Amino acid sequence: MRRLGIVVPLALSVLLSSALLAPPADAAPDGPPKVPTARGYGGGVASVDPYASRIGLQVLRRGGNAVDAAVATAAALGVTEPFSAGIGGGGYFVYYDAQSGSVHTIDGRETAPAAMPHDAFINPRTGKPYGFSPALVTSGVSVGVPGTLATWQRALERWGTRSLAQSLEPAETLARRGFVVDETFHGQVVQNERRFHAFTPTRRLYYRGGHAPRVGSVFRNPDLARTYDLLADRGTRPFYEGRLAGQIVRAVRRPPTTKSTTLPVPPGHMVRRDLARYRALDQQPTHIGYRGLDVYGMAPSSSGGSTVGEALNILERYDLGSLPRAEALHLYLEASALAFADRSAYVGDPSQVDVPLDDLLSDDFAAERACGIDPAQAADKPVAAGDVSSYDGLCAPGRAAGTAARDTENVETTNLTVADRWGNVVEYTLTIEQTGGSGIVVPGRGFLLNNELTDFSPVYDPEDPNRIEPLKRPRSSMAPTIVLRDDKPLLAVGSPGGSTIITTVLQILVDRLDLGMSLPEAIAAGRASQRNTPADLAEPAFVRRYGDALEALGHDVETYDDIFTGTHEIGAATGIEFGPGGRLTVAAEPDRRGGGSATVVRRQPR
Repeated sequence: MRRLGIVVPLALSVLLSSALLAPPADAAPDGPPKVPTARGYGGGVASVDPYASRIGLQVLRRGGNAVDAAVATAAALGVTEPFSAGIGGGGYFVYYDAQSGSVHTIDGRETAPAAMPHDAFINPRTGKPYGFSPALVTSGVSVGVPGTLATWQRALERWGTRSLAQSLEPAETLARRGFVVDETFHGQVVQNERRFHAFTPTRRLYYRGGHAPRVGSVFRNPDLARTYDLLADRGTRPFYEGRLAGQIVRAVRRPPTTKSTTLPVPPGHMVRRDLARYRALDQQPTHIGYRGLDVYGMAPSSSGGSTVGEALNILERYDLGSLPRAEALHLYLEASALAFADRSAYVGDPSQVDVPLDDLLSDDFAAERACGIDPAQAADKPVAAGDVSSYDGLCAPGRAAGTAARDTENVETTNLTVADRWGNVVEYTLTIEQTGGSGIVVPGRGFLLNNELTDFSPVYDPEDPNRIEPLKRPRSSMAPTIVLRDDKPLLAVGSPGGSTIITTVLQILVDRLDLGMSLPEAIAAGRASQRNTPADLAEPAFVRRYGDALEALGHDVETYDDIFTGTHEIGAATGIEFGPGGRLTVAAEPDRRGGGSATVVRRQPR
């Protein structure tokens, strides 16, 4: 029953979209201000971008619910954050329904084409794997069938009060009118210069006049505006079955390369039938209990919910809040390594892999895995996966060594968090994989295609749960998470960051629920990531504060260095905490990725 809000007539929504984009009186000359933390009532939106957050907030103010606002915000991010997300990609949508007190999810992950061969990532000329970057990530063969648009439509059908057309209208206006380029947008174009110059439509869009968009200039994307307008008029059918579907397929199978590029650009295997058969999947969330709270996340094909959940189950055996901070962080890192070992061994697309999800989230299994942790000494890594076929919660002697799985997930993606006046909540992580995705802009359409299939293991192994298979969804680390207390939301959080998404979300939860930080403090805190690798990779602030103490416990702490972006940042989270009397604390990053944007419908009186 759609009891929340009023369906706004389309003609009125066109008028409203202009109002959504009118700059506020206090707007800075370089675009709307970024405020990382906002406290207040009546609903809120957090994202990495102030234009997108403002659009979502105005949807809430005009009677839309959390789902309406989330889709409108995501569509706007496709304009202002096109190198991280958009209709050429996919993602995972987690929704808390206030009326029923229940959590629901949608798996909008991209899928491999039906003709995807096991040796898709092997260069037929050499018989060896393509180089990962820039060759494989800049290709048609890396493009999965996009799921973002189907996710928006499915979410609106199930829980929204506005149509897809109304949800796209503000973003269409934003793409047509343009937005002010910031340092992050400019830097991401420059970072992709060689890849973007490999494709004619991409170079034409992002290197107009022969240079990247300058900071402070206004960037417009009229092709994307027209694409959004088409989808507003005709729904998702043109994208999955119509002319637009054919244009996507041509771009994948015959990438529109420039004559000057020296990149190999392997073509893909997608056909129109692959788009027509795509479905965003309704799915049960993962669920664990943690210190009297209920933690919900994404089930496979994402590994986010299972890996965060298993690590929390392991950590629940320790009173983290009573320990010196370095000892608590030691346990966090060790639990993460154990959960990542099990992720690599068991988690893949459940449509083609028998994922032992109940075992991975079992308290007895967690108790047995916790036996591998020495509170005073870090284990040698990588550690071995646990045995889900035989466990009783009791400790066996010794620690088994394991092998580290190759990590091919890239760090870019985006995340948004929304709550409305009725208590509904959305946590949504969406992506096109690497910064700039495949690098391929669909000619005349203004959006980039993903390179999500590089998340498959690069070399085929029939025992690998993340092996390449036709029609399969590659394993993801996206971990949008909602925490309930007594069936009411307490906390919602998510982040981009490839496989560091899992550790980012896990660390924020530990910092907030165990170590006494506020949500804004937990989001801003220095981060470390342990993904069953020999070294703990950490941000410089974390290394400075905890590196020596952790090394005294046997850890090898190294500074994280993202080879694609050249930064030392891990993640870029957003979240909302729900306090007494409907009070919201809406939080985004104060600094990472240029800082995020938190908004509330009614600010808390000072």
